[in-house]
Amino acid sequence: MACEQLTRLGDVIELEDVKREPISSRDRKDRKGSYPYYGAQGIVDYLDDYTYEGDYLLVAEDGENLRSRKNPIANAASGKFRVNNHAHVIAESEKCNLVFLRHLLNMTDISAYVTGSTQPKLSQSNLCAMKLPLPSMAEQNAIANVLSLFDRKIELNNQLNDYLFELVSSVFAHRFSDNVNTTELKNVLSILTKALKPQEHADEIWEHYSIPAFDEKHRPIFEPASGIKSNKYQIDSECILISKLNPSTKRIWMPCCSSNNAVCSTEFIVYRPYLKEYKSFYYAAIDSPRFTDYLLEHVSGSTGSRQRAQPKDTLNYLMPNPDNEEIKDFCTFADPIYRHIQINEQQTAKLELLRETLLPKLMSGAIDVSKVDLTQLTNNHLADY
Repeated sequence: MACEQLTRLGDVIELEDVKREPISSRDRKDRKGSYPYYGAQGIVDYLDDYTYEGDYLLVAEDGENLRSRKNPIANAASGKFRVNNHAHVIAESEKCNLVFLRHLLNMTDISAYVTGSTQPKLSQSNLCAMKLPLPSMAEQNAIANVLSLFDRKIELNNQLNDYLFELVSSVFAHRFSDNVNTTELKNVLSILTKALKPQEHADEIWEHYSIPAFDEKHRPIFEPASGIKSNKYQIDSECILISKLNPSTKRIWMPCCSSNNAVCSTEFIVYRPYLKEYKSFYYAAIDSPRFTDYLLEHVSGSTGSRQRAQPKDTLNYLMPNPDNEEIKDFCTFADPIYRHIQINEQQTAKLELLRETLLPKLMSGAIDVSKVDLTQLTNNHLADY
């Protein structure tokens, strides 16, 4: 299957931007509910009513990610929800499969359609003017069926990890929320301050963690040091990472890197436990609303995404400090759960890489989608992940 002909996107999609509605954070305070409220890069709140119902594709209208492409610009949304004016809303049509289109947009260079130097923007007219290699609807559906297998497994991994994180957090809160013994963070965790220049180690391959967006995606991208331009922190699986940016959203990670040759953005605060065998306890201690509230009291910058937490300001945070036997007992419970989470994340990274490698090959005909055995793929390959 090879698709040479380019199709104008506006001729095959159903655009439903008319039902979008910007709602200020002040107004949203009185409208809290269970329906997702989407922005350019994902859910920004939950409200008490909805304007969309069904399966849709949301494409970022503005934001730095349109140029940097650190995260997908097109994301699925289903069920009942609202959307603000920072994302275009595309409905299912008879001429375009939304699963296929989502993956195609996320792998396509759209820089020619993005305007604005300070604030990148993909206008409605430019979105519709895009010319993309769209095969027949039958071929789109066949490719989408293959890609959906990966999507479902990745989503199951994410859902399981969310549950496992919540399990550990609830057990930690139950055991230690009323603990009267505390110690300052600086007594149990050090903060990494020295950055390195990976490009000075041109022959090495680094596991590179780029700064995640609101979906907390942190897939490792393996690349030679020569391809990394900015200074980075060198990390390993013993580290705990917290984004300095926008601390009002949960942005804490336990790296799933498989070696000591990993680097992360200097936009992280990188903690390292003095006693690595207690890492699970310390991770759970700062993966908490109490620590988030503390960060919000010690930020610089204005409101919103420009807020930035200062590493040194976290040193005086009072951590729960039970006796060693209680910490060891908690770690005996939490360690295997966190290890399982890291394994799931490594599997998800491999699945995403394989999925993104498949699409151009299916589009070009290098792989004949009609000969892909979905049953065998599910039973013999995706089952391994």
